[in-house]
Amino acid sequence: MRRTDQRRAAVWALYQSDLLDRQLEQTLGPGTHPFTRELAELVRRRQAELDELISEHAEGWSLDRIAPLERSILRVGLAELLYADELPGEQPIPPEGAIDEAVETAKRFCGAEAPAFVNGILAAALREARVRGT
Repeated sequence: MRRTDQRRAAVWALYQSDLLDRQLEQTLGPGTHPFTRELAELVRRRQAELDELISEHAEGWSLDRIAPLERSILRVGLAELLYADELPGEQPIPPEGAIDEAVETAKRFCGAEAPAFVNGILAAALREARVRGT
């Protein structure tokens, strides 16, 4: 399974967990690829911080106004941008690659405005992280 597909599987598991108000474990399932599981669990562990960053950079948008699928895409993208070193045994994706993966997922599964919205938030978070040196 391609890494892109594994990322998208993490997005879908998180999206379903939020939308259906189910535990992440219920939406991941027993045969889930280890990278998908680790990435989704990383998002859950860091979700408060990720949501704070999304809220900071989504000018004029509250977190609850952002479509659930776009929130999941943003969370996964930010997790890989900022916390990839917490994924055991994985070679981190370059920051620009994480942004590109998130934007491509938004292009494929969301509305016409979503890719630019996702790109803007992730790029702003990356600039901020680089300024802080993290």
